[in-house]
Amino acid sequence: MGPFDWLPHAPLESLQLDWLNGVELAVLRLDRIDPLISGNKWFKLTEHLALAQAAGASGIISLGGAHSNHLHALAAAGKRFGFPTVGLLRGHPQDTPTVLDLKAFGMQLHWLGYGGYRARHDVGFWLPWREQYPHLYPVPEGGGGIAGALGCGVLVEQARAQLSSVGWADYDAWWLAAGTGTTLAGLALAEAGAHPVYGATAVPDDHGVAQNVRALVQDGYELLDASRGGFARVDPLLLEFIEATEQASSVLLEPLYTGKALLALKQQVEAGRFAPGTRLIFVHTGGLQGRRGFAT
Repeated sequence: MGPFDWLPHAPLESLQLDWLNGVELAVLRLDRIDPLISGNKWFKLTEHLALAQAAGASGIISLGGAHSNHLHALAAAGKRFGFPTVGLLRGHPQDTPTVLDLKAFGMQLHWLGYGGYRARHDVGFWLPWREQYPHLYPVPEGGGGIAGALGCGVLVEQARAQLSSVGWADYDAWWLAAGTGTTLAGLALAEAGAHPVYGATAVPDDHGVAQNVRALVQDGYELLDASRGGFARVDPLLLEFIEATEQASSVLLEPLYTGKALLALKQQVEAGRFAPGTRLIFVHTGGLQGRRGFAT
């Protein structure tokens, strides 16, 4: 099982925006690696797939919500590369655009309700699912854990190999959204202190991002709150910022992660956090399929 020879390429592109005030910004476009298996989710899955193969599993079982980018990428990968997938979903049955895709990709779905989903960290949570699907390998929510982080380390290599395409010899730091903190931890591990990694948290403190990251890496990063009051909390300022950014560039954003992260960067630049001439790599973590959940 597993497309272990498929390593998609994420292009590095300059991004010119009025508010940068002399700060140089390049975007690592994970949203452009593939039409369906998009964003950071594939990189987080690669090491999990290798572990699944080593364990003799034939497929993957994992968790997420009704708009989950992780489950969307997993189901699309399962369909394309021919391995079974099962999704354990938060809440009660609903046909969001994402859920309709999961079904079309052949993922078998189980709805856990909200209480059942909250139990996902309990000891013994996986036991009945392993009994029901003994041939499937369990992957944490969002593709997290050390395996997910290690899979993201290749992003540092990809960005460094393309610095000349944006006219840079080096860079000063990374900036990206943090949902579970797995990708951030992977970058910090790969950097090993060479360049700091800034994570704009898309969820409040009680979602445990700081704890997740500390369990994987001890230093080389900083977390800043970009949640705007809650996960999936969207306000007029954020939507106006996304619209203005898309009008000024070719980069599409979504309001849960990339939009919040880039708006937080704007606020930090305006506060004088980064001096003119600072070179930042912004990781576009994909997730554009989730925009459909906000369509009017």
